[in-house]
Amino acid sequence: MAQIVFVPRETEGGETRVAGSPDTVKRIAALGFDVIVEAGAGRASRITDEDYAKAGAKIGKAADAAKADVVLKVRRPSDAELKGFKKGAVVLATMDPYGNDAAVAAMAKAGITAFAMEFMPRITRAQVMDVLSSQANLAGYQAVIDAAAEYDRALPMMMTAAGTVPAAKVFVMGAGVAGLQAIATARRLGAVVTATDVRPAAKEQVASLGAKFIAVEDEEFKAAETAGGYAKEMSKEYQAKQAALTAEHVAKQDIVITTALIPGRPAPKLISAAVVAAMKPGSVIVDLAVERGGNVEGAVAGKVVTTANDVKIVGHLNMPGRIAASASLLYARNLYAFLETLVDKAAGQLAVKADDELVKATMLTQDGKVVHPAFAPKAAAPAATAPAEAAKPEAAAPKAPRARAAAKPKPAAAAKPAKAAAAKPAKSEKTAAKPAAKSTRKPKGGA
Repeated sequence: MAQIVFVPRETEGGETRVAGSPDTVKRIAALGFDVIVEAGAGRASRITDEDYAKAGAKIGKAADAAKADVVLKVRRPSDAELKGFKKGAVVLATMDPYGNDAAVAAMAKAGITAFAMEFMPRITRAQVMDVLSSQANLAGYQAVIDAAAEYDRALPMMMTAAGTVPAAKVFVMGAGVAGLQAIATARRLGAVVTATDVRPAAKEQVASLGAKFIAVEDEEFKAAETAGGYAKEMSKEYQAKQAALTAEHVAKQDIVITTALIPGRPAPKLISAAVVAAMKPGSVIVDLAVERGGNVEGAVAGKVVTTANDVKIVGHLNMPGRIAASASLLYARNLYAFLETLVDKAAGQLAVKADDELVKATMLTQDGKVVHPAFAPKAAAPAATAPAEAAKPEAAAPKAPRARAAAKPKPAAAAKPAKAAAAKPAKSEKTAAKPAAKSTRKPKGGA
């Protein structure tokens, strides 16, 4: 009997995207699964039930989740949804686990095997599964479109018999995936674009798109990128120098787009209220980090705020969802690409391999437990098995690289696993930080 893949209609947070497209439904069916799509699931993404049916899906209802072996979602399942999932079901979604420990624990309690798609590692084989890049790319594009809609003047320079209309000045703060796409889009619309980023590699990327790079290029700046290509958090001294440089620059801009995020932490404040107050009336700021507290002082999640000096601060939530018809197609393709790696194609059945690097990086819960090292309960086991070692946490940390050895059953080394277990969180925090920082990747294609 074929296993079932279920695509529900998103119910949380006004989500407009859907986790399946007619193309991916057809591909999933070809793997040997029966596909059920909840009625109306794709309506906000301009995909009709008829489109899904033609691709081979059965149109069902929310209750069909109870018989699904795999559930494909955009957002983390709610408590109400979890009650309808069968134990052992594989759920792929953007889980947003940071600061949501209770929700992660609820997924474990429900017995589902939950995968956080945003934790996909930055390796070649996983590029097609990278939901952060696909969605950030569209967010950067939409940020410029929204800014242009709020800006009450033309963006390109226009020379007419009646005079010349000057080009709008656009400043993009953060040249990751979203930032680079914002630069490319603003340039296509004819704006004069400048950008900043703490990573030296971004300078060349910005220039390749025809924008001017603005940054404090000191010794710290030269070492501001990890081996994996991610931005490091800068010192307070560097932040102060960069803030002074950008404050003067921001005051001269017509449109500013901020994109800076630090995984697992509140978004850094890049623009103060004093800097906003120095901007020209009619200027527009789009804060893409508003869901994590925002880069701009005065930004309000889900609202467009107009300041006393007539500057608009745009704080739209779920920017990719504002272009859902495109975002859903890319997101669905990301999920299918990962699901394909979890399937035994000869048998047409799920076959999750615990030793696969993609599984290790993304699995949050399994068999009633939180298994991701960044969110799993810490320190309880060491206290129970080796009390003498529990008093020495500072000695355990340096041995983090040897944590893998703890998995080997060696009766004569009973105290060592406890030390290794205590060390794991230090390693896991580094691992967990990688996926959420993917927005630094240069977008593919037109970006």
